[in-house]
Amino acid sequence: MMGLTSGSLAVSRFTAAYRPDPDFESAEFREILPGSEVRESIGFVPFEIDAPYEVGTRRWAFRIRIDRLRPDPTTVKERFKQLVATELASGARFVGPRKKKELRALAEDEILTRTSPRSKILEAVLDGETLYLGTTARSVIGLALQQLRKIGIDARYKNPWIDAGLPELASDAVLAKDPGDSAYGCQFLKALVGDADFLVEPEAGRARLAVAGARIALSGEMLGDLHEYLERGADVLSLKLAHGASSFTLDGPSFRLSGLKLPPEPAGHWTELLDARLAAIAELYETLETKFRQLIQA
Repeated sequence: MMGLTSGSLAVSRFTAAYRPDPDFESAEFREILPGSEVRESIGFVPFEIDAPYEVGTRRWAFRIRIDRLRPDPTTVKERFKQLVATELASGARFVGPRKKKELRALAEDEILTRTSPRSKILEAVLDGETLYLGTTARSVIGLALQQLRKIGIDARYKNPWIDAGLPELASDAVLAKDPGDSAYGCQFLKALVGDADFLVEPEAGRARLAVAGARIALSGEMLGDLHEYLERGADVLSLKLAHGASSFTLDGPSFRLSGLKLPPEPAGHWTELLDARLAAIAELYETLETKFRQLIQA
């Protein structure tokens, strides 16, 4: 997964309500022990080893670790075939559905004893009332928000149309996948095409469009095709943009950033790097929201 302190960024924002001093240690990560029947473990770990969770005034930096124990399906299938063959070789004339179910479970259990959990690490920062998650993957976001609720942090989607209290906007082209999604973001992306502050990436462009009930992906030198589809009434679902020295892809319905490339920061302590990159993220979001008010709320 993309991190908040290195490389390209993926960022989702939320407005958070919580009691003072969230107790991350009360829901800390616990490893899946060998032989355990536990298949999944989710919990908090410090941003860095032995680092405190609180890294500033009303600012907490943490990681959410997700370990899953899943047997390789191909290996399970092969072991199952071996068990069935052994059963037939022992004199059985056939293997019925119930016995097959038992053998499949046995194959899975055997493979699990030789399988190590796969880990995902999600970086996050709770900065005052704003929560930043270093991902745009909906499945991971759902797990993270569920974990945060365990320690009393209630995070809700943060988008300019929600903050402005705009009424719901009906659209046949945009299907809301999360409570914060809206076609307002697609209108915003469409209005940004040709804007002087946010430029559509001219050479390594990328866009997802909805037109006439179909989904279309554009890439590369696509400006000509983009304008042609816009003239045909296409909705812009996502668009790669350049702003100053940064480039990123903005997802319209969710207002989430991905592939965000920021100018390199000088080497320093991880907290200094995190501060600098969070400040850049916050500034970019503020600029986008200001532009949203100018183009959509005007």
